[in-house]
Amino acid sequence: MDQISFGTSGWRATLDTFTDRRVRIVAQATADHLDAVGKSGQTVAIGYDARETSRGFANEAARVLVANGYDVLLPERDIPTPLVAYAIVDRDLAGGLVISASHNPPSYNGIKFFPDDGAPAMPDVTEDIESRLAEPDPSPESEWGTISEVDFQKPHATHVLDLIEPELEGLEVVYDAMHGSGRGVTDRLLERAGATVTARRCERDPEFGGSPPEPSPENLEGLIDAVQETGADLGIANDGDADRLAIISPARGYLDENLFFAATYDHLLDEQSGPAVRTVSTTFLIDRVANDHGESVIETPVGFKWVARAMDEHDALMGGEESGGFSICGHIREKDGVLMALLAAAVESERAYDDRLDELRSEHGAIQQDKLSVDCPDSEKERVIEELEASLPDSIADRAVEEVNPADGIKALLEDGSWLVVRPSGTEPKMRVYAEAGSETRVEALLEAGRNIVKPLV
Repeated sequence: MDQISFGTSGWRATLDTFTDRRVRIVAQATADHLDAVGKSGQTVAIGYDARETSRGFANEAARVLVANGYDVLLPERDIPTPLVAYAIVDRDLAGGLVISASHNPPSYNGIKFFPDDGAPAMPDVTEDIESRLAEPDPSPESEWGTISEVDFQKPHATHVLDLIEPELEGLEVVYDAMHGSGRGVTDRLLERAGATVTARRCERDPEFGGSPPEPSPENLEGLIDAVQETGADLGIANDGDADRLAIISPARGYLDENLFFAATYDHLLDEQSGPAVRTVSTTFLIDRVANDHGESVIETPVGFKWVARAMDEHDALMGGEESGGFSICGHIREKDGVLMALLAAAVESERAYDDRLDELRSEHGAIQQDKLSVDCPDSEKERVIEELEASLPDSIADRAVEEVNPADGIKALLEDGSWLVVRPSGTEPKMRVYAEAGSETRVEALLEAGRNIVKPLV
């Protein structure tokens, strides 16, 4: 049980650690948690991704919950994580589990819990589940629940089509599922809305073609080439469980997630109003777009659970983070790469991302951002941040530090409007270093300075 620990996005581990027995232990803790919050005997959703082991783990979790008196809904096939979150809200369920390691290699798997609001579980919830880890304790068989297979896809598709009302006739999209759970979901949704879709890597492959299903520039070179070769208007990729996305534009190629956020929020503000929620590592360009429209921005720690909570508290129009996870008002408060793919296509259909971003650059100047990682054992992360806060220099890369935000690690705001963030990764034994400035050269200088500040402390 000491191998089970819920991080930023549930518990993930390699398959030598992530075993049937430990999945059953987590499922029993989930049942006990649901009992404690008054959900006994209700219905729970369990989803799973395209990995070879995921359906088997989902079955193990389902059997434990059923033996604790819960009815369980399983999808007919692997599905995107946000479809499970939507089903919880749409069907008024007690909560749900998803078996997925998202963008990690196939040697990993994971499990995350969603409470009844479909938003990511907050720390008090995951800590309660961790405190209840125990071997399964079944009820008498006469009190067992049932397992049913249901369609999670159609209700979600109907909802997002009604929410966005896209008109995509004439739009040409190349969609890359990276062999993950977005295949046959995101591409079909785009086609229903009228787009012409060319599909790439839309066959299930539990090995993900030999590379992790992470929609990074280096993993999407084929998609970038396909957009150029076909003359498509847009390229779209989802990660392994399709809760995140990446966008390819004809002129820019891989579209930085910060720029995608800014341009999409700018589009939404053409017809709607409301603040944006962004994490400490997400671009200040969001603030400038908001200010142009008389709106505000709420900054949160990294992790979509914090974005989701702030979206609820501030009735936000859009929320997101620089890693490619976003949601909008009127939808579940969970990042949804399927919804956002449809919204991205609707934005492009109305006005090309490249044109909108050219205008934003003209109005606000160039903004560049990048990040790097420094190896750091999990046991040392807290100490490193404490020492960094105590010893942070008065200037970084020849610019004075004007303000320090300790909300998530350390964020140093510099006199020239640039910034540097150092924070512990929630999923890997690393410290993350992020920087934003007006040029690539300046970002490189900030990142190198950040590395040199952090490495001696590790």
